Amino acid sequence: MYDKITPPTTGHRITFNQGEPVVPDDPIIPFIRGDGTGVDIWPAAQHVFDAAVEKAYGGKRKIIWCKVYAGDEACERYGTYQYLPEDTLTAIREYGVAIKGPLTTPIGGGIRSLNVALRQIFDLYACIRPCKYYTGTPSPHRSPEKLDVIVYRENTEDIYLGIEWKQGSEIADRLIKILNEELIPATPEHGKKQIPLDAGIGIKPISKTGSQRLVRRAIRHALRLPPHKQMVTLVHKGNIMKYTEGAFRDWGYEVATSEFRAECITERESWILSNRERHPDLSIEDNARQIEPGYDALTDEKKQQVCTEVQAVLDGIWETHGQGQWKQKVMVNDRIADSIFQQIQTRPDEYSILATMNLNGDYLSDAAAAIVGGLGMGPGANIGDSCAIFEATHGTAPKHAGLDRINPGSVILSGVMMLEYLGWQEAADLIKRGIGAAISQREVTYDLARLMEPPVEPPLKCSEFAAAIVRHFDD
Repeated sequence: MYDKITPPTTGHRITFNQGEPVVPDDPIIPFIRGDGTGVDIWPAAQHVFDAAVEKAYGGKRKIIWCKVYAGDEACERYGTYQYLPEDTLTAIREYGVAIKGPLTTPIGGGIRSLNVALRQIFDLYACIRPCKYYTGTPSPHRSPEKLDVIVYRENTEDIYLGIEWKQGSEIADRLIKILNEELIPATPEHGKKQIPLDAGIGIKPISKTGSQRLVRRAIRHALRLPPHKQMVTLVHKGNIMKYTEGAFRDWGYEVATSEFRAECITERESWILSNRERHPDLSIEDNARQIEPGYDALTDEKKQQVCTEVQAVLDGIWETHGQGQWKQKVMVNDRIADSIFQQIQTRPDEYSILATMNLNGDYLSDAAAAIVGGLGMGPGANIGDSCAIFEATHGTAPKHAGLDRINPGSVILSGVMMLEYLGWQEAADLIKRGIGAAISQREVTYDLARLMEPPVEPPLKCSEFAAAIVRHFDD
């Protein structure tokens, strides 16, 4: 079955039921050490994971680790350009859940990005990036503690499909000609637009299936959060890209109001219901006037559409969601992408889960991570319906490799996500408590130490930071 991997002789595999993991007490979990500083951060992280599981469950539960290979380490073991050997893919497919350190982007091989390849091979359509502040972490933001969001980024479509043609290539020239001469003129809403003849061409597919399965998972996550955090915000640029990003928004609302009708309320629906609650005799038209800016300047047809919307909401969900019942539901709203970037800084406590497409999510997750301390404190997960891979979100930083100095926080917090995914919340909570206490006591690695006021001297080594986290489990 395997060429150069020896699977464990103990432990059991994780299985999946309707997209959710079924976890034994001794799950076999493959790990990829990672390139560069992976040599330092993985041993530190594994020590923390094992200590938390042992303390939380007293030997009744245990992770059985299975070492697999990717990146430079795989090439050393399997040969040149063997960045992602079949052994590794087979093991991840067999055992269902894996965790990895940072991986080098191959040069000269046949894989553009190992991270992207893993997401596509296993259809890991949800990239999940929590951004939460730990007291004492240096931050450029005045009030980083107000930010506590989870970015749900679609992981398989949009720019990750990578369909593009180089400027000046035969296919690009042919496609531009067809668009300019046939397709654009046949679409009246595009007017007299023309694509420059010297343009490169890219296509960003956004599908209904891909959009809705992401939003579906985001809503399910929201249902597990405390009541005040049960909110999903659909982030998009639908005011410009109406049939891709705008469709993402519409398809997201469709999931909320059909599959999760009993559990969800949309923002516009909440306005309509609260208008009726405050003014029981309010007419349909006056209700419509309050929810639609510029209502009186609309055409008669547009006014009728808004009134029909108001009537449908009151007829459809007043009994189940009215009289304040909607306040106990998951709130689903939407925001324009550029607006949300400033709002997570100016009004961060108004948001919880941000669900968006690939490119928006890439920018947004890194921007949010910067507020709470940077990528060194940023965990990540890539989750599908039959597989999940948890990962450090930073690069390999090869110049620091082997020096026992890098911050292992990203992969440790990714392990926290993994433990929560397994349903082992007690162990996850121990690690979060340990990290928070270590940082608040200024027991940190150099990247955080140099930004603290006053700077911490000397900073902890990578392995020492892991030991400090374990020491603070009970704090």
